[in-house]
Order: sequence, then C-alpha cells, then structure tokens
Amino acid sequence: MILNRNLTSHIKKMIGKFPVVSVTGPRQSGKTTMLRNFFPGYKYFNLERLDYRELIRNDIIGFLKNAGNKIIFDEAQNLPELFSYIQVITDQNHGKGKYILSGSQSFLLNQNISQSLAGRVSINHLFPFDITELPPSKTRDPLKLIVNGFYPRVYDKKIKAQDFYPSYLQTYIERDIRTLKAIENLSTFTRFLGLCAGRVGQILNLTSLANDAGISVNTAKSWLSLLEASFVIYLLKPYYVNFNKRIIKSPKLYFYDTGVVCSLLNIKSPEILINHYAYGALFENLIISELIKYHYHKGKIPQIYYWRESNGTEIDCIIEKSPNEILALEIKGGETFTNDYLKNLRKLPDKENRLKIRKKLIYMGKESFDLGKIQITGWNDFKSFLQNFK
Repeated sequence: MILNRNLTSHIKKMIGKFPVVSVTGPRQSGKTTMLRNFFPGYKYFNLERLDYRELIRNDIIGFLKNAGNKIIFDEAQNLPELFSYIQVITDQNHGKGKYILSGSQSFLLNQNISQSLAGRVSINHLFPFDITELPPSKTRDPLKLIVNGFYPRVYDKKIKAQDFYPSYLQTYIERDIRTLKAIENLSTFTRFLGLCAGRVGQILNLTSLANDAGISVNTAKSWLSLLEASFVIYLLKPYYVNFNKRIIKSPKLYFYDTGVVCSLLNIKSPEILINHYAYGALFENLIISELIKYHYHKGKIPQIYYWRESNGTEIDCIIEKSPNEILALEIKGGETFTNDYLKNLRKLPDKENRLKIRKKLIYMGKESFDLGKIQITGWNDFKSFLQNFK
C-alpha cells in the first residue's frame, strides 16, 4: 500500500526554488518510499551502502559531474565530505532541484547542511502518516489509532503494534543513540525514555525526571535534546506575547507518535488504554501530534503552544495564526460532551489587548456544534478541521 504523502507536493515546489532539498524525519517514517515512488526522475543512491560510499568518495567531483542533474542521496549524513562538494557544484551551475538529501539521523544531516549548504537548501521533515493520509477505515476508532500509532510499516505490512514498536525502539536505541551520543548505560537511557512516556502531556519537571532516572539534571537535559533531535519527543512551549518567556518557561512533554508511548507504557490494546491513567493525556497527545505533523507535511513550521496563567487556568493548545490572532483549543478524551469541558475556555477573554482569541473544543464524541462563540468539534470532524485549517 503506497500512500501519497502530503509533503510530496511541497517538495516539488521547493525543487523549483532551491538547488538542494533535504528531507529528515524519524527512522522508518517513509522517506525512502516517498522519494523513490514520487520522484522517479532522480537517480537514487543509498549511502548506508559501503560500496556506494567508496565509489563516490574516490572521486566526488567526477561523480557529481557525471551523474547528472537529479540525484537523491539517502542517509546522506554517512558521507559528510559530500556536502562541501555539492556546495561548489551548485554555486557554479546555479541549477534548481539538483539534489535531494535525506536521512533519519537528522542531527548529523542538519549539522552538515549548516556547515556547507546554509542558504542553498530547503529543509523539510517527514513524519509517520498524519491522519489525513490514512484511509477513513483506519481512522474511525481513535483508541485503536492511539495504540497502533502512525508508522507506515504497521499499515503497509500489517504488523501488529505490539510486534513493531519494541523492535523499532530497540533499533533506535542501539543504532541511532549510540551513533549520536556516547551513552555508556543504554538500560538507564531506556528507563529514562519510559519515564518520559509516563509524563506525557505534563509540564516538564527536569529535576523530578532526573531524580527518578538516577541521573544528573544536565544529563537529563542532554538526553531530552537527543530525543528531540531524533524526532521522538516534542516539547510544547508556553504561549506568551513576550517571546523571551516562551524560551525560559517550562514546556509540556509530548511524543510525535502515540504508538511509541503505548509501547513504552505496555498498552497493547484499546481495552487496556480506556482504563489506563494516561488515557486522557494520550488523546491529547494524539491531537497535538496531528497538528504538528500536518503543519510540517504542508511545509509550514507549526506555531503551536500551550497557555497557563498564574491563576492556574490552562489551555491545552494555542495555535498562533498571526501576531494578532490565536486559536485556543481544549482537548478532552470523553465521548459525552459536558459544559465542564468549556470552563477554561470561558475564563479566557475574546480579546486581550489587540489579540483576537478564537475558541474550540476537540473531544472524542461524535457530535459537532457551536455553543455561543465556542466551536465544539467531535472526532469524526477532526480530519476535516485539519484539512480546512488555514
């Protein structure tokens, strides 16, 4: 099952504007499948293969001159010396869309790009499927969707989530983590990752997390940065008009994929999920991660935050539509709507100084309707909300 990816159309636009296009994202998110199936005019070289690396390394300039104008270098971070030569070629020829660079170790790929190709490359991120890319039959049951996650192999190869994710996480930890950072005790890192899963949807308390993992606060910071750089976790910053406060205040912790969280928490079925303490947080994570993925797959950087006032009022998600307008979202995992779901939204003014505030509730029920100035969106209409989002 080869499904079209939303990012494809954006990459085709960027090919007409930049000499180099990069595609990063977590391992097994579908980068190779997308590039090989939807960019057939490009020659493909997987630089995880030693023979390709040796072939190119022996005469990089000669290879680039003879290979033609359209080349995909997959796992390009494995040949870092290639980047400076691509810079020379593109500066000389001024062509558009000559090279597509992709890689799952995005930290190393972006490091090489920033050193050699800054200003010459369009940077893009491909994540596992977002909900608009899956057939309707796969998205009707949100509980099943949370447990299954969105990684393509779960759907393409019909692999059960409880079989896929433990192997995926083991490969990620043993392969990518060791490559990116010298971590001596991988079992401690695995435990740290599990503790992060147990805190999904919570405001990050670094000291508590470090103490529970038995590591220093600086090590916890370093490991969180590593998980961010490899697209495992997402730290949702608080919303403040003062941008400095967005940086210094504590973020909330989410994962890019709910299937990863469920595996770490040993949630193997919707029946286990519905009675789990993290049920509400996982539905919240589902909505947040879908908003993030959908923005990135459209080539946009998501301006998504959370709002917490000093009086304790908290809004799950704030989407900054412009400097003068935000959309405030509350997310509830219940299937039956109650007025109590709206108490925090009602505490927010409709305007704050020159800031216009629109309000929406997303919940797991089926009905969608308006209640005063607040839009109520049930699960069945969440996909169309994303598709019509501007």
